[in-house]
Amino acid sequence: MDPLNGAAASLYLHRPEDYRAKVREYVQLYATEAALRSLQRLPGEDSRAGGDSGASASSAAAAAGGASSTNGAHGAAAADGTAQVSNNDDDESSMSEFKMVDAMKAVAVMDVELTVEERNLLSVAYKNVIGARRASWRIVSSIEQKEESKSGSEKLDVVRTFRTQVEQELKKICDDILDVLDSHLIPSATVAESRVFYYKMKGDYLRYLAEFATGAERKEAAENSLTAYKAATDIANTQLKPTHPIRLGLALNFSVFYYEILNSADRACKLAKTAFDEAIAELDTLSEESYKDSTLIMQLLRDNLTLWTSDMQPAGDDEKEPDAEAKEGGNQ
Repeated sequence: MDPLNGAAASLYLHRPEDYRAKVREYVQLYATEAALRSLQRLPGEDSRAGGDSGASASSAAAAAGGASSTNGAHGAAAADGTAQVSNNDDDESSMSEFKMVDAMKAVAVMDVELTVEERNLLSVAYKNVIGARRASWRIVSSIEQKEESKSGSEKLDVVRTFRTQVEQELKKICDDILDVLDSHLIPSATVAESRVFYYKMKGDYLRYLAEFATGAERKEAAENSLTAYKAATDIANTQLKPTHPIRLGLALNFSVFYYEILNSADRACKLAKTAFDEAIAELDTLSEESYKDSTLIMQLLRDNLTLWTSDMQPAGDDEKEPDAEAKEGGNQ
C-alpha cells in the first residue's frame, strides 16, 4: 500500500502504529530498489568514496544511503567524477526518492520516539535526495571554475544558472529536514542514542548548507552546525561507548566539518585520531551486532587521517591525488 494515498490517511488517523509499519515496509522496498539501481549503473563504484559509511538497519537501505548515481533533475557523480546524463529512469528514481522522504516525514512529525529502523530509514531517505545533488553541485562548480578561466566563455552563464538551480534544491531539502529535526524529532527524543543521532543529523545538514552558501549565510550555517555537533558530542562522550557506531559516525562527520568548513586540519586530525584511539582501546568490548558498522567507520577515520596528514606535508613532498575527498558517515 502507498502510505501517501487516501486509504493511508485514514490509517494514519485511526491506527498510527499500523501506519508506521506500512511506511517502514514501503520505504525499505524503495531503498532496496535504489540500491540495486546504484549497483547496476556503477558496477565498479567504491560505496565509501565521497559518500556514507552506510551503517544502518539493513544493508540495502545502507547502500541506498551512500554515493548514489540517481539524481532526477540533473546528473549525479560517477565513481570517476564524471557527470551522468539524466534519463527517464533517473526521473522515476527521483520521484521514488521524494516519496520515501514524504513517507518518513509523515512518521517523523507524529512527535513520537522513532524506532532504530525508522530513524535509519529517515536518514536514508533524505540522504538519497541530498547526496546526488551535492555531487552535482561539486561537478558544476568545477566546470564553472574552468569556464571562468576562459576568455569570452559562452557556457559560463548557462553553468551559473544550473549551479543556482542545484543550490536552490539543496537549500529546500536542508531546510525541510532541519525544520523536522527542530520541531519534532529532537524534542521527542528521550534516549541518548536518538538525541546524538538527531543532533549529528542537524550538524550534517547545516554543514551541507555551508558547503555552497557564501558570506553571512555561510557563517551562520557553519556556526549552527558547530553548535549541533558539539551538542551531539557532549551527549555521546558521556552516554555512549567509544565503540558505538553513532558516536564514531559523529566523530567522523564532525572532523570532516573541521577540515572542510572551518579549514582546520589540526582540529580535524585531533578529533579523528582521538575517536579512533579510544575505540581501539575498547575494541574487545565491541558487541557482535555492531562490530561491522563500528570497524567500518574506524577505517574511514583512519583513511581521512591518512589523507589529511598527507595534505599537511611540506611543499615538495609527494602530491596527493587532486580529486580525493574526505569520507563521511551516513546512517549511524
